[in-house]
Parts: sequence; structure tokens; C-alpha cells
Amino acid sequence: MRKILVTSALPYANGPLHLGHLIEAVQTDIWVRLQKMLGHDCVYVCAEDAHGTPIMIRAQSEGVTPEALIARVATEHARDYADFLIEHDQFHSTHSPENRELTAFMYARLRDAGYITRRPVRQAYDSEAGMFLPDRYVKGGCPKCGTPDQYGDSCENCGATYSPADLVNPVSTVTGSVPVWRESDHLFFRLGAFEEMLREWLATDALQAGVRAKLEEWFEAGLKDWDISRDHPYFGFEIPGEPGKFFYVWFDAPVGYLGSLRALCNRTGRSFDDYMRPASHAELYHFIGKDISYFHTLFWPAVLEGSGFRKPTAVFVHGFLTVNGQKMSKSRGTFITARHYLDHLPAEPLRYYFAAKLGPGLDDIDLNLDDLVARVNSDVVGKLVNIASRCAGFVARAGGTLATALPDAALYDELAGARGRIAELFNARDYAAAIREIMLLADRANQYVDHHKPWTLAKDPARAAETLAVATEGVNLFRVLMTFLAPVLPRIAEDAARFLGVPLDRWDAVATPLLGVALNEFQPLATRLDRKSVAALVAAGTPTAAPVTRAPTTATKTTAATPATTVADIKDFSRLDLRVAKIVSAATVDGSDKLLRLELDVGDRACTVFSGIRAAYEPAQLNGRLVLMVANLAPRKMRFGTSEGMVLCASGNDDAQGLFLLSPDSGAIPGMKVT
Repeated sequence: MRKILVTSALPYANGPLHLGHLIEAVQTDIWVRLQKMLGHDCVYVCAEDAHGTPIMIRAQSEGVTPEALIARVATEHARDYADFLIEHDQFHSTHSPENRELTAFMYARLRDAGYITRRPVRQAYDSEAGMFLPDRYVKGGCPKCGTPDQYGDSCENCGATYSPADLVNPVSTVTGSVPVWRESDHLFFRLGAFEEMLREWLATDALQAGVRAKLEEWFEAGLKDWDISRDHPYFGFEIPGEPGKFFYVWFDAPVGYLGSLRALCNRTGRSFDDYMRPASHAELYHFIGKDISYFHTLFWPAVLEGSGFRKPTAVFVHGFLTVNGQKMSKSRGTFITARHYLDHLPAEPLRYYFAAKLGPGLDDIDLNLDDLVARVNSDVVGKLVNIASRCAGFVARAGGTLATALPDAALYDELAGARGRIAELFNARDYAAAIREIMLLADRANQYVDHHKPWTLAKDPARAAETLAVATEGVNLFRVLMTFLAPVLPRIAEDAARFLGVPLDRWDAVATPLLGVALNEFQPLATRLDRKSVAALVAAGTPTAAPVTRAPTTATKTTAATPATTVADIKDFSRLDLRVAKIVSAATVDGSDKLLRLELDVGDRACTVFSGIRAAYEPAQLNGRLVLMVANLAPRKMRFGTSEGMVLCASGNDDAQGLFLLSPDSGAIPGMKVT
């Protein structure tokens, strides 16, 4: 059993989580859940990045203390992570006793070993605010191209980098005053002293090839000393022995990983040293975005080495997130916060989509909203959940207990035997390849059900055992696929586990099929995404758009204008044989985007009805439902098969009113005549 510590980058506590944060958290969470399913001792820690000038200034603007601000934002972040099913073992804060103690301890070790130096720094100073200004708190004209209103470190127009002192007509963004220039002694970490160690570390498998190539550029330019102090006023930890000077946020922020680990150890009785001593056999992995790779691949391992701790086993770097091919933009409506997304859609479709796009490299990931709808509806609903919804009703009809043998053990072994390869792909963070393989296996499972047609077998009472056997095979194939996707779709997996009556928390459990056991009542596991809800994510005024509920969505049916009412004679109505029917199973129809195949129990017989309600209902919603049907229509031959009746629906006069199946009150049973 491996002992593994995993972290993801700390969200900054001055604003809400957005989808860029979520892609990393989802990537990390999937990897951690896999390790736990494989039986490893894996813990996932994270924390609020709670210090720095931006937080101090925002708190001032809101009239609250920085402590009150970070406490409020931390609550919001923890809620959003939880609602996206991110399962931290410890979610802490860099503004904590554990982090203060560790930051001071590591600084003292670095200082005593000679890795801290001091020298004067000339900085912009806002006399009205009484504070030194970070580079991005000074704006002015670009000294290269003249573009006005540029930050003090780089130009968004021409890409030039420079010092705030080079700006044309600089002003403070805090007060709008013209800054003056003052000198102050700062403390620096001597990063260059660790070049040989860093080169040796980077020669291992700790980093992706693309990251190593970028680091070579930084080595060629020379490793510069790192400024780790800031002057009062500053929200952070005061440096021991240095009155009026505080640790720069980028010094204590990565220490926050260890502070969160220390809090976890204090709470659970684990040993901090087991993870962090230099000779530890535990593994340490950081998941980060490529914009902060410098800190995590040079500065952080050097600080760990210099202060007597072990270095990371590996740092996993991912690309940026774009939306519909564009950088996230508030003006385009594509700067989507986690909460805004959750107000419109459930979490798991996005988790699945991210997994289907994420590879092991540094490529950017695009969230294409049309593709999100198509992929989730096709894969999760149409392929995965559809297997269970098509087979569950036949098991229930046979008494609710699975058969004691599989009719096609070789097919089961084929799917279950893929678990090693799929685990390897997930472990290597090639989630996209893993999803592709799982969906190919889902195609095999659906082909099996389509080929054996349990809905046809069920019409012949003499073939009841064969029907149950085919349904048992289908349920078992679903169990295998759902196990493989449990790290990606944990809530659906929990619901599936309730239906199956067994947990889906062990990767190797699928080595043995589920036979001769009773299933619980099947409940819908997923519903199709509604394009209108997805479109609302980027609609004008999205921050105040009314939330869309997470109840199953029903598509709409376009109808003509209401015709004039036609008077019918009672004799016309009496010719119809209206019956109560129970939907034993429902399935999509290959080659039709409008029809569902309904297998109905009409009391004294079973029949098949093709109904044009696919736009309004998912098959999983319909299993076991009572409906009203016209039972004496002449059979109608269609290219998909023969339809033996018609189910009754109500529809509105416009798209907003939708399409609704008519159902009897509770207590009705299949075969009852409607009078």
C-alpha cells in the first residue's frame, strides 16, 4: 500500500472560485479517488491562500477586517468545492497557527544556514495610503508602446515587461495619487545556491518534459534571489526578529500545504514526519496550473531542501481553461464562477467533461458548451445510465433478484479485465484516454443488450429465465463501467451503489460478478442537459439570472396554433379501449431522435409502443411509471419495429409548456380500463 500526500493550488481568498479553479480541483479529486479505490493510503489537503496586499485593500474597501473577509470567503470556497464533490481530507487556511509556526520554523532554518540575505529595494510608495505598492498597484502608460492604463509590471497591449518606475505618468491604484520612490531593506532567499540540487531533481521524473524545457530557459537566464519580505502595512505573518516586516505571501502560501497537513495530523493522529522527513517513503504530489510552475518547481523545492524537509515526488502541471475557445471574460459572459454554474447545472456533467478533455500535458482545455451538452447526453445518459435503465425493469419483473449465472461470462471478463489498463491511464493523468476506453466498453455493453432484446424476450413467458439472464448480464456490465467512472461521477456512483446493493468503492471488486442477489428499486441516475440551461451560463446578465433547479429537465415540443374545437360524439370516444399500463422498460431508438421504445405491462399481456416523447423524457425517468394508453389501435409497422398502441400525453400551445405523460392516481394497476 502506497502512502500518498496530494495537494492542489491554494485558492486566493479575495474572490469566488471560478471554473479555472475547478478544473484543477476536479483533476486532483479524480486522481485521489482512484488511489483510494486502489487501496492506497492517500490524503488530499488544500487551504485558503489568505495573505497579501489585495486582501488587505479589499477588506478596507468593504469596511471589515482581513480576518472577517478571509473567514467569509473560506466558507464560500469550502461550500463550492463540496458542491462540486471535491473531497478534501483537510481544507485549511494559510492564516492559521499551524502555518505561522511552520513558516517561522522554515525561515529560521534557512536564515541560520545562510540562505537569507538582505539588501535595499527601491519601490513605489503611496504617501496618502502610507504603504509601499506592489507592481500591479501602479498604473500608467507603457514605456514601450505608449498604451495608457497599464499595470506596473507588463503591458497587455505589446507584452513588454518593465519596472513601475518606467511607466509614463504613473498613479497608485489605491488612492489615485502619484507615487514617490523610497528605499527599504528587504529579505531575499538565495535561490541560486540550490541550482545544482534543482538540476539533479529536475533530471528525475518529477516534472513533465514541457516543464523541464521551460525551466532550462530560467537556468540559462540565471536563478535570481527571491524577495520574501514586505513592509508594514501588510496582512500576513510578521517575520520573527524583523519588526515591521512581513513574509511575502508567496513565501508562506506553499508552506500552507504543510500547515494543512499538520492540522490533518493533529486531528487524526497521523505523523507529520512520516510524510515530510527527508528519508520519507511517502509520496508527495502537487497539482498546479502552468502560470505558477516557477514557484512550485524552483522556489518551493529549494525552500524545502534548505529547511530540512523532503522534496515533492512530482509536480503535475496543467494548462489554462478557455470557454468556447476564448479566455474567460466577464464582458462575454464566459467568466463563470463555480456558484453561477451550480445555479444552472449539476456538478457531475462538468466533472465528466473536464475528465474527457484532460490529458497529462500542458495543453489548454476548452470548455465548449455545445460539446458539453452533446458529450454528456450521449455518454453519461445515452450510453452509461441507459444500460441500467434498460435492464432494471426486467429484473424487477422477475422478482428483483439477479440470476445466478451470466449468459456471456467472456464479455463480462472482457470489460472487468480492462480495469488494469484504465487504472494506469487515470494514474498517468490521461483521463481523456481513460474515458475513451470506458465509452468503447459501454458501446460493447449496449450492443449486447440491443442484440439480445430483453423487451422482446419478455413477451414470451416461457423465456422468462432467458430474459432475466440477459438483464443480469446488462446490470453487471453497468456495474463494471460505473466502478470505472466512480472517481469522475461519485454521486451517480453512490446512487448506483444503492440500486445494486453493494458499494462501488473498490477497484478490484469487479473481478467477481454480482449474482443471485436482490437489487433495490431503480431510480433515475442522470438526466439529459437542457441546452437552454447551458446557454444561460453565458447569457447577458448571468450573475443575476434566476437559478435553474436541478430537477430532471424536460425538453419542449413545438405545436401549431390551437385549432378550433371540434365537437365529438360520445360514440366516437367509446370506441377507444383506454387502459392503465406500466412501463417495464424504456430505451432510445437508434436512428431516431424523437422516439422512445416503451415495453408496457397491460395486465393480461405485454406490448411495445414507440412514442415520440424522447425530447421530454429520459428512459431512466420512465421505468416503473404508470401511464394511460390506447390499447386497441391497429399495430403500426415502423422501420424500427411494430408499435402496438399509443400512450397519452398533454402538450401546451408554446415551447415553454412542454410535453407531459398522463398518469393515473396511485393505487391503479396495469390493465385497468379507463372509463
